[in-house]
Amino acid sequence: MAQPVDAMLQNLLQLVYTAVKNEAQFALDFKVEFDKMKSRLDLMIAFMIDTENLKNKNEVAKAAIIKLRGMIYDADNVLTDCIVRDEYKKYRSCFHSSLSDPLFLYKTGKKLKDINARIEQIEKSLGSFQGAPHRNIHTEDSSHARGFMSQDSYPSETVGLEADLKKIKGWILDTQETLLEIAIVGMGGLGKTTIAQKIFHDNEVLSRFDKIIWVTVSRAFSEEHVLKCMLERLGKKVSGFDSSQLLGEFQQVLADKTCLIVMDDVWEMNVEWWTTLCSIFPKRDGKSSCIIITTRNENVATDMGVENSRIHKPDFLNDIDSWSLFSKFAFSSNKGICPNPKFEKIGKDIMKKCGGLPLAIKTIGALLAPKIESLASWTQTWESFHDLTTEGRNKSVMASLQLSYDELPSHLKQCLLSFSIYPEDFEVRTEQLIHWWVAEGLIQGKGSKSAIEMGYEYLLQLVKRCLVEAVQQRRYDLRIYNCKIHDMVRELISMNAQEEAFCSFDEKGRQKLKEECRWLGFSNAMQGKPLGNRPSIRALMLLVSNIAKLDLRNFGSLTSLRVLDISNSNLKEINAEELFKWISSLKRLANLNLAGVRGLESVPSSIRKLLNLQLLVLTKCADLKRIHPSITTLRRLILLDLRSCPLDNLPRGLGGLSNLQELSGFVVMSQSKGNCCQLIELEELKQMRVLRINLSDDTEISENELNVLGHLENLKVLAIDAGNCKRNTSEILKKMDRLVPPPALQELYLRNYHHSTLPLWVCPSRLTRLQYLSIENGDLIKLTPEVEDDNHHIAWNIEGLCLKFLARLDVNWTNLQNDMPVLRYMEVSHCYKLKGFPCSVKSQAVLEKKSGSWQKY
Repeated sequence: MAQPVDAMLQNLLQLVYTAVKNEAQFALDFKVEFDKMKSRLDLMIAFMIDTENLKNKNEVAKAAIIKLRGMIYDADNVLTDCIVRDEYKKYRSCFHSSLSDPLFLYKTGKKLKDINARIEQIEKSLGSFQGAPHRNIHTEDSSHARGFMSQDSYPSETVGLEADLKKIKGWILDTQETLLEIAIVGMGGLGKTTIAQKIFHDNEVLSRFDKIIWVTVSRAFSEEHVLKCMLERLGKKVSGFDSSQLLGEFQQVLADKTCLIVMDDVWEMNVEWWTTLCSIFPKRDGKSSCIIITTRNENVATDMGVENSRIHKPDFLNDIDSWSLFSKFAFSSNKGICPNPKFEKIGKDIMKKCGGLPLAIKTIGALLAPKIESLASWTQTWESFHDLTTEGRNKSVMASLQLSYDELPSHLKQCLLSFSIYPEDFEVRTEQLIHWWVAEGLIQGKGSKSAIEMGYEYLLQLVKRCLVEAVQQRRYDLRIYNCKIHDMVRELISMNAQEEAFCSFDEKGRQKLKEECRWLGFSNAMQGKPLGNRPSIRALMLLVSNIAKLDLRNFGSLTSLRVLDISNSNLKEINAEELFKWISSLKRLANLNLAGVRGLESVPSSIRKLLNLQLLVLTKCADLKRIHPSITTLRRLILLDLRSCPLDNLPRGLGGLSNLQELSGFVVMSQSKGNCCQLIELEELKQMRVLRINLSDDTEISENELNVLGHLENLKVLAIDAGNCKRNTSEILKKMDRLVPPPALQELYLRNYHHSTLPLWVCPSRLTRLQYLSIENGDLIKLTPEVEDDNHHIAWNIEGLCLKFLARLDVNWTNLQNDMPVLRYMEVSHCYKLKGFPCSVKSQAVLEKKSGSWQKY
C-alpha cells in the first residue's frame, strides 16, 4: 500500500537530484552530504516500495514513518534555504541577511550531516520490521463494508432508487446494440450494488436474456478466477482449465445465447483481456447481451469501453428519502414509524450528518434502533458523531471508504488529505487548492505539462474516483473550478490526516491548534487565539472573511510556512506595511494569495524579501493601485495573477522573471511610458503557458512588438480583453490584426472585442493547433477574417466553441459545421442572429456531440 510519505520522498529526491545535476552552487558547497543524501533517499524509496502496508505493522513502525516525514520536511527546509541564499547572492538584494557565508556553510553542513544520520537511523528502525508478520487492519473491516449486500441476493430495503432503475432499465430494454455495456459509478456506500441487484432481479429485464451471471470482482482478483466464476454460475465444471480453454468454453456456452452479466465492485481491469472477452459475445441482429459494471473509479469504466452516455452516477438521497430509509432501520421495531416527535427532530439532525449516503444512514439507523426508548442516547450520538466515526463504531461506512483511500497512489493521498482543513460543506476554489499543492511540492511538472496542469489532472482523478465532488465543472475538458467533499469522506480523511500528523481535530471534528500540525485552516472558532511560534506549519489558510481585528503578533514565527492564503479578507483597519513586514519574514514562503483582499492599496518594497515566492495571487484586489518595482527580483515566480485589479501599469523588468509560466492581468502600454513594463519584455518569457492581457485607451503596439507572441513557443492559453478601450478602439484593433500568433496556441479567449471581424491571424491556417475558441461581448458579424483565400478552404481543428453576447453575429449552423468538422462542444448565449442552431440562441445553452448527434444540457 502506497503511503503519502512515498510521494514526499520522491519529491525530495527530485530536488536533490536536480541540484546535483545542474551543479547549483549550494550543491557544490555541500557535495559530499548531498551525494550521500541522494544515495540514501534512493535506497529509502526502494525500501518503501518493497515493504507492503508498512504503517500497519505496529506502533513503532508508524512512529518511524512519522519521523521520516519530519526528516523530509527538515531536509526540504535546508534545500529551500540554500536556494534562497543563492538568489540573494545572484541578484545582490539589499535585504540584510544573516546567511553570511562562513556561518551559513557551517550551520547548513551540520544540518545536512544530522539529516543523513537520521535517515540512517530510520532505515534501521524500519528494516527491523521488513520481514515481521503483520495484520492488515482493514482486512477485518472489509467484510463490514459489504455487510448489507455481499451477494446477488434480492435487496429487501431500498429507498429513492426509482429514477436510477428507470434510467438503466430504459437503456437495456430500448437498445439495438449486440453488446450493451453499462457502468454504475459512485463512492463506497452509495448504493451501486443495490441498484445492480434490483436490475438483476427485475422480471422485465430478465425476460430479455437467456443467461444471467453475477460476479463480485473486488480488489484481489485474477482474470482466470473471473472466468471460472462465470462458467460455474452457468453450471460448467472447469477445474484444471487454463486461460485459453476457459475462453473457448465460455464462447461455446454463449453460442446463440443472450446474456446479462453483472461485474460488481471492479477496481481495475486488464483492458486487453477484457476486449478479448467482449469479442466472444455472439453478434446477432435483434438480440443483445448486456454487461453492467459497478465501480468507484470512472476511469475503470471508460477503460473497459463503456461510453460516457452509458455511465450512470447515482445521486445522494434527498432529505425525504434519507428519513424514510433511516426510519426503516431506526424504528424497525415499530414498523418504520417514528413513535415520538422528539425522536424525529434529533433523528433528522443525525441523518443530515450522513449526507444522503445510504450505507451511513442504514448503519446509524441500525445502531440507534436498540436505543429507541432513550432520547438522551440519541442526543449523545448526535453530539459525538465525529467520535462515533473515528473510533470505529461506524465500521461498515469507514471500512468501505477506507478501501477507496487505500487504493489511491501516494501522490493522490497527499492531495486528498489536504481537504481535511476545510469545514463541513465548504466549497473549495480549485485554483486555491492547486496552488497550495504546487507551493508545498505535493505535485511536480511532468514532460510538457506544468505542475499546475498536473494539479488539475490530479483533482480530476480524485473526482473520477468519487472521493471529491465537482461543484462547478466545464463539460468541454472537465476542468474543475469549484469542488467539495462529502461529510463522511471528510471524516475519513480527518482520521487519516491526524494519523499521518498533518492536522489534529477535536471531538466535533473541528481542526485544533497543535504544535506538530503541518496544515492549518484558520476558522472563526480560532479567532483571538495566538498561533505563537509554530515552526512546523507549512500551510495556513484563513477561512474567515474579516481579519481586521486580528493582531498580527498573534501569528508568531512560522519559519516553515510555504503557503499563506488570506484571500477575501478585510484589511482596512490593518496597516499594509505592517502586514507585509510580517509576511516578508516568511523567508520560505512559496505561495501568497491575497485575492479579493479589501483595503490593500499597494504591494510595498518588502515583497523583495520573499525570494522563494513562486505563486503570487492578487486577483480582484479592488483597492490595489501600485506594485513596487522590487517585485521583479522574485526570479522563482511561476505565476503572477493580477486580474481585475485597477492598476495603471506594471513595473518595468517583468521580462526578467524567466520562470514565469502564467501571467494574468498584464496591461499593454505605450513604449513612451518609460517606467512601465512593455509588451516587448514578454518575448523573453519562454516558459509562458498562460497569458491574459488587457487593452486600454493607453495601449500602443509598436512595430517591434508585433512578433512578441510569436516568440512564446510554449504558450497554450491566450486571453485578450479590450474592455477598457473606450476611445481608440479602432486604431488599437487594427494593430491587433498584424500580431503574429503563438505557434502552439490551444485556447483563445477574446472578450469585449468591438470589431466586425476577427483579427486576421485568427484563422485555421495560422492557428493550426487551436482547440478551443471563446468570444464574449463584441460586435462580430462573422467568424471568418476580413481577408481569406476562397480558393483554398481550410477547416478548423476547433473542438470547443463558446459564443456569448454577440448580438450582431450572423452564422449558419450548417456552414459552421463545415468550417469546424471536429466540433464536439458548444456554449451559446444571447447571439440572436445565429441560424439553424439545434438550441435556443437567446438564452444560455450548452451543446455536446455524442454518437454523431448534438444533445443539449
